[in-house]
Amino acid sequence: MKVIVDNKIPYIREALASLADEVIYLPGNAFTSDIVRDADALITRTRTQCNRELLFGSKVKFIGTATIGFDHIDTAYCKEAGIIWSNCPGCNAGGVEQYIHSVLLLLQSEKGLSLKDSCIGIVGVGHVGSRIKQLAERISMKVLLNDPPRAAHGEKGFTDLQTLAQYCDVISFHTPLVRQGEFPTFHLADYDFFTSLKRQPYIINTSRGEVVDETALCYALNHGYIRDAVIDVWEHEPFINIELLNRIFIGTPHIAGYSADGKANATRMTLEAFCKFFGKEINFKIILPEMPHMPFDSNENIRQIQIYDPRFDCQVLRRYPERFEQLRGDYQLRREYK
Repeated sequence: MKVIVDNKIPYIREALASLADEVIYLPGNAFTSDIVRDADALITRTRTQCNRELLFGSKVKFIGTATIGFDHIDTAYCKEAGIIWSNCPGCNAGGVEQYIHSVLLLLQSEKGLSLKDSCIGIVGVGHVGSRIKQLAERISMKVLLNDPPRAAHGEKGFTDLQTLAQYCDVISFHTPLVRQGEFPTFHLADYDFFTSLKRQPYIINTSRGEVVDETALCYALNHGYIRDAVIDVWEHEPFINIELLNRIFIGTPHIAGYSADGKANATRMTLEAFCKFFGKEINFKIILPEMPHMPFDSNENIRQIQIYDPRFDCQVLRRYPERFEQLRGDYQLRREYK
C-alpha cells in the first residue's frame, strides 16, 4: 500500500509507518497527478486541491483530510470516481475556544468591552460554535445563535442574521464554506450585512476567509459600521490583505485551532478513518509533547492570556506577512491547559 501525506501533518509518521508499506511526505501544494497516480490513499490538509485534475486516472481509493473544512475536496468528483473521503469535524474546537476566549478578554482589557453587559452572536453552531456558546455563557455574556441548516431541521433556539445585526456587540463566524445550495456561506458577511449592523459590533472570523467579504469589511471599518475586527482566516491565503492586517485589532495566520491537542485529534481521526476503510486494526499511538511548565497568575483572566496570547501571533504576521504559509506550517507548540 502506498500513501502520500502532507508533510506538515504532525504526530503521524510513527503511527502511519506501521499501517502502510510505502509513505511519501510532500508539501501540500506539491501533490501532482503524476505523483498520486499509483497511490492508494492521500492524507492532506486544505492546501491540496483534491479534484479531477489531480485524481483522474489514479489508483486513489481514500482521501483523509486532517482538517474540519473539506472545501478543497471535490466531493462530486470523488463520488463519481468511487473515492471515499473523510474529514475531522470538531478536531480543533478546543483550540478555537482557547483563541476566542483570549480574544474576548483582550477586547475587554484593551477595547473597553464589558463582557458581562454584552451580547455575542455565533454564526454556525456546530462542534466549534457550540464550544463558543458554552464559553460565552461561562463568562456571563448574552448569546444569540444563527444556524439556518439546523433551524430548517426543526431545532429550536436559533435566530436570523437580522436579529444578530440588531442586538449583538460581538459577532463570531464558525461556518463551513458553502458556495451553492440552500444555505450558502460565501460572502455571508457582505455590504448588506455590514451596513445593517446597529451596535457597531466587533467581528471575529475563524471559519473560512471567503465567509467574510474583505472589501466590505474594509468599508465597514472605514465607515464605522463595526468597531474593529479579529481575523484568523483570509480570502486569498496565503496572499493576504496587508492593509487589512495592519488596520484590524488582531490578525493571525489561520492558526486559531492550531493547538497541539487539536492537531493530534485531527491526525488520530484521520488515521482511524484510514484504518476503518482499509480494514486495519486501530493500534497506533499519537504522542503529544509534554506540557511546558509555566508560572500562572492566580487571576483567571490573566492566566488565560498567559496560556495563550494571540497578540504575539499577530505581531509576527505583521512583521513577516510574506511568510504566511511558513508561520502556519512551523507553528510553535501550544497546548490546551485545563
